[in-house]
Amino acid sequence: MVRSQLASMRVPWVQLRRGGADNEASMTHRMMSTTKARLDRLPTTAGMALPSTRLIRDIYADKRVLGRPVVSVEFFPPKTPQGETTLFERTLPALAAVAPDFYSVTYGAGGSTRDKTLAIADRIQREHQTTTMAHLTCISTSRVDIERYLLEARGKGIRNILALRGDPPQAGGELARPESGFDYSYQLVAFIKQMGGFSIGTAGFPESHVACTEGKHVDWQRLKAKIDRGADIVLTQLFFDNDDYFRFRDYLVETLGVSVPITPGVLPILNTEQIKRFTRICGSTLPAPLLAKLEAFGDDPQAVTEFGVEFATRQCEALLAGGAPGLHLYSLNKAHAATRIIENLGLEA
Repeated sequence: MVRSQLASMRVPWVQLRRGGADNEASMTHRMMSTTKARLDRLPTTAGMALPSTRLIRDIYADKRVLGRPVVSVEFFPPKTPQGETTLFERTLPALAAVAPDFYSVTYGAGGSTRDKTLAIADRIQREHQTTTMAHLTCISTSRVDIERYLLEARGKGIRNILALRGDPPQAGGELARPESGFDYSYQLVAFIKQMGGFSIGTAGFPESHVACTEGKHVDWQRLKAKIDRGADIVLTQLFFDNDDYFRFRDYLVETLGVSVPITPGVLPILNTEQIKRFTRICGSTLPAPLLAKLEAFGDDPQAVTEFGVEFATRQCEALLAGGAPGLHLYSLNKAHAATRIIENLGLEA
């Protein structure tokens, strides 16, 4: 562990809440009827939901009653057979020891992993008996294809969908224009809600979406529009300053009247160059003291990983202490960091 190294930084957990040491105590304290008819006629034999498959909104409701946070872990569809073997024979069995409440599986740009997303989510539910949410993006995808995806998900017993706008695929050097369908995720949320039978998640951006030029509050109001159209939960983009999450949450709850769970997404740092690339792509801030600490480790990947796990653990502690309803851990298909964080927090089953 690198707790002693972190303590020597003189910037409390790289100012997980802004304001330095004077705010440390405060940090801890805060720390379509036709479509529906088709669905209703789907066979419910081979593709029926397993007993362990639950609506995620119900998982949150039950955990709230128990006073316990919801813990979820995200994967991406492996690109190779070896990657898939690793996911199912090493990563998932290791995570089973700490029993996350649910998993989620991402969806490639323009639907590039469409079939793989459903296949992986289906296999996790069948082989590991854990509720799994399939991501779905709408840009560059026709309404017919979106409906087909949802029907297939429903037939496989996948009852939870993370509805996203997504990134257009590259075509001829320019971003491909979306086909007839939906341009924005609030439209996708409304469509899924109309179909019925799903718990719907959506994405939130504590530092604003990277493509939003009108400011944070406009972006957060757009999130409210998605919630108004049927989203049950919000999972956030990664961030490293907890103040960003708390400002985001407080505006949604206190100003906009949002009542659904707003769960922070946490990415454990495993590689310095990788996290610099990720934050550049998604528009998240990598605080200067944190970057300086990472670069001080130089070519010592083990030290970076240990630091990353410890930093994420303390970040999660402060988020839960401040009232976050759960934690969504970005695993990058590796179990080590996620299991360590869950164990460090005493949240294993």
